[in-house]
Amino acid sequence: MNKLYAGFGRVNVTPMMGIGIVGYFKPRFAEGVLDDLEINALALACGEDKAVLLSLDNCEINQKISADFRKHISEETGVPMEGIYIHTTHTHTGPFLVQDSQDPLEREYYQMVYHKMADVARFALEDLKPARMGWGVGQAPNIAFVRRFRMKDGSIKTNPGVNNPDIVDPIGEVDERVSVLRFDQEGGESLVLVNFGAHPDTVGGCKISGDWPNFLRKTVETSLENTKCIFFNGAQGDVNHVNVHPKGGDLNDMFMDFDDVSRGYNHARYMGRVVAGGVLQVYDKVKYVDVESLKCKQRTIQVPSNMPDPKDMPEAYRIDALHQAGKDEEIPYTGMMLTTVVAEAGRMIRLEHGPESFDMMLSGIAIGDVVLLGIPGEPFTGIGRGLKEAEGWDLVLPTCLTNGGQGYFPMKEAYDEGGYEARSSNFRAGVGELIIEEGKKLMSELR
Repeated sequence: MNKLYAGFGRVNVTPMMGIGIVGYFKPRFAEGVLDDLEINALALACGEDKAVLLSLDNCEINQKISADFRKHISEETGVPMEGIYIHTTHTHTGPFLVQDSQDPLEREYYQMVYHKMADVARFALEDLKPARMGWGVGQAPNIAFVRRFRMKDGSIKTNPGVNNPDIVDPIGEVDERVSVLRFDQEGGESLVLVNFGAHPDTVGGCKISGDWPNFLRKTVETSLENTKCIFFNGAQGDVNHVNVHPKGGDLNDMFMDFDDVSRGYNHARYMGRVVAGGVLQVYDKVKYVDVESLKCKQRTIQVPSNMPDPKDMPEAYRIDALHQAGKDEEIPYTGMMLTTVVAEAGRMIRLEHGPESFDMMLSGIAIGDVVLLGIPGEPFTGIGRGLKEAEGWDLVLPTCLTNGGQGYFPMKEAYDEGGYEARSSNFRAGVGELIIEEGKKLMSELR
């Protein structure tokens, strides 16, 4: 017997102009708005159990901010904290969200989002109606690409540049699956949850945008009457939109940005449409299932820290000092390699004196035989694939940057190979495999 209720809420969180934009190792400040930023919320109830899943258009929020938001939402709604699942879509054209910032705009923006988080959760809970759930898996081909490559000299580089003749082959395989949950309310709307993994770093520049997830939501909602769409990004740590071997019109509406990455606002629209196409492939043919339980659980694990070798510290301090002084031209690298060495130096300085390990919280929400597994950072696509192989579930949806943002989670081999993600990661080799292992344990506890 189906016991499920579902509801939806949405609020606008577009920031004021002049606020800092997060996402790059160079300062940017908002000077316009291409499209509004949102918080979307899906409320679920089954018997006495309730959960609220929130998706915020922002690059990431740290554990403390996430915990503060969740506590506030819980106090305002009565939903237990373990049932509050906050995800950020990872747009690179959104504002800084800093709790104790010295910048008055950032303080004001934080307070707005803090209160609107509770508002949208309440809106979704007030919209709860009996609903049936269906699931399906579509495809979004040729828009997401593994961004780490083996080069002719044997090195591994992240985003080595479009049409770089020294590229040999990509390291890994992208996951083009678009996982879809459809909740049909009695006497209400159809609520569509979409899960797909790729970096929303398609737009660039200094104007506010929700990037391709914004276009995904709009396209789904304009294509399907009486429908609302919420998006949860998947395992995207080593996946972005850059096709290094473009053909035909692949580079239409794109420009070459400062870091050798091709970007364009209209390309974000294209990606959103393709992912929406994956939704439309399965929307009418989802497999409807009865939902008799809703279970929420968190699991905190300890992960070893990627502390530096003391002999590397003088060079790390030199690179960091040049970068902080605005003298990147004196660092002997360009493009993504410059970003890599600057990020690596920052990681070394940050972890010079520890800690030796970090707490990491994994979050799970089981809706009958479908489960969402929230990871508080940016997992490689191999982590997503590993979690999707968990037995006993109709569908597993890994979501990145959920209830925290702790950086990159590479697979073990990436630390030997090199590249931006592993060199900048706070975590020692093995973190990816540990997340798969502990994530499967958490999912087994939700059965």
